[in-house]
Amino acid sequence: MAIKMSQSLKQTQSLMMTPQLQQAIKLLTLTHLEMTNVIAEEMVENPMLEESDITVVEQKDKREDDYKIDKLEMQNSEASLDNFCEKPLMTRDDFDWNSYIESCNDTSYNPPNLAQMDFDELPNYENIVSSTNSLADHLQWQLRMNDLQKDQWPLAERIINNINDDGYLEIPFDEIIAEVGCEREFANEVLFQVQKLDPVGCGSQNLTDCLLAQAKILEERSPLLELLIKNHLVDLQRRDYKKITKETGASEDLIKEISQLLKNFHPRPGRLVVTEEIHYVVPDIYVYEVGGEFVIKLNDEGVPNLRISPYYKSALKKMGDANKEEKEYVTERLKSAAWLIKSIHNRKKTIYKVASEIVRMQQEFFKSGPKHLKPMVLKDVAQVIGMHESTVSRVTTNKYMHTPIGLFELKYFFNTGVGGKSGGVDVASEVLKIKIKALLDNENPKRPLSDQKISELLGREGIKIARRTVAKYREMMDYLPSSKRKRKD
Repeated sequence: MAIKMSQSLKQTQSLMMTPQLQQAIKLLTLTHLEMTNVIAEEMVENPMLEESDITVVEQKDKREDDYKIDKLEMQNSEASLDNFCEKPLMTRDDFDWNSYIESCNDTSYNPPNLAQMDFDELPNYENIVSSTNSLADHLQWQLRMNDLQKDQWPLAERIINNINDDGYLEIPFDEIIAEVGCEREFANEVLFQVQKLDPVGCGSQNLTDCLLAQAKILEERSPLLELLIKNHLVDLQRRDYKKITKETGASEDLIKEISQLLKNFHPRPGRLVVTEEIHYVVPDIYVYEVGGEFVIKLNDEGVPNLRISPYYKSALKKMGDANKEEKEYVTERLKSAAWLIKSIHNRKKTIYKVASEIVRMQQEFFKSGPKHLKPMVLKDVAQVIGMHESTVSRVTTNKYMHTPIGLFELKYFFNTGVGGKSGGVDVASEVLKIKIKALLDNENPKRPLSDQKISELLGREGIKIARRTVAKYREMMDYLPSSKRKRKD
């Protein structure tokens, strides 16, 4: 039986990501500090790289505005805008129960505004960095100082090892009891011993248990305070004092007075020991106002001016065929060094182009602040500078711009337009947040604005958005619905 075999050939094209291309793409996404570290490592590994003593600037890439910038001193004082003003300290009657209750779930982080720092007054870095114990170490150290019975140690350690950085148990307490195999009364006693440690309340399962643990160690225990914590935290959040008065029989004034004790409690006690990791941000671009115009300057501090080592270049020319392996090694190192220098130059040029276009398109923002931020997407910048959107996205990742009004991540300037599709004014989503926040912060607490009412008020300004859009942005800013914001006192 004959077997018929056929063979076909097909020609295709595919893009191969060479190590050099991967390195160039990686450099685009690195922060200023990360890039300087990469350059330092490459200089150690590649003998072909060395730092040039003479700074060479290509005149074709040097704008006239840069020469003006070189003569300016660093601006230490920053312009103050209403958008950056802090709220006054809270008074007794204005205590924000909503923020207090929600703070135990708040994991947001705001990077420090380095634009308002005086770097000359900062302490030495070696004096800042220190080793710190974890929350578990801190609690276990205290347990060793207490008269804890030997049979209580396994359960106590299991509880401590399951406490997160906020001070709460990461798994249900019932699971811990089942794992250890002990009686509930015995387990509750050990848990109480852990919760009494400093900071008080660690090992709690929820906010109510955490606040109760802190209330029980007061010098003068208050049955009313403990009752409020057990049954009326939500009512305090809504400021529904009439309901609390009706159910407890206590006067409204007494309830307000006792509830003030909660201001001294910590909804996330673990954070008193666990410090947040410090993030150091170094601007990649500086923006200055010169003669009424905004110009930019790249931050080249700490970035060496690299060149190919003349010694190895001459050695490569002298190598003969007898030193083939050595010649291949030096040639490979030479190509790698040349590619790195080219990639660094392209990185600077790309960042400069993107930053220049941002400044050009957002002139009103730099003059008047965030309320005047215009809608802008990656495509808008990519089309002007002649690059792909993915390239612009990489360049804006983890890059910061130092401006006369503060420090901003480049991604902050990219916002989709809202309201224009409905026939109204197209505004940036960040501007819409600012406007909604201003309405909510200035509303009558006894008659809070509904999402529909906010939509109507924005419509009077030409911003036509639906009620559900208002609700989406309100929730993004952690504001409760109007029914839960209403004060009934």
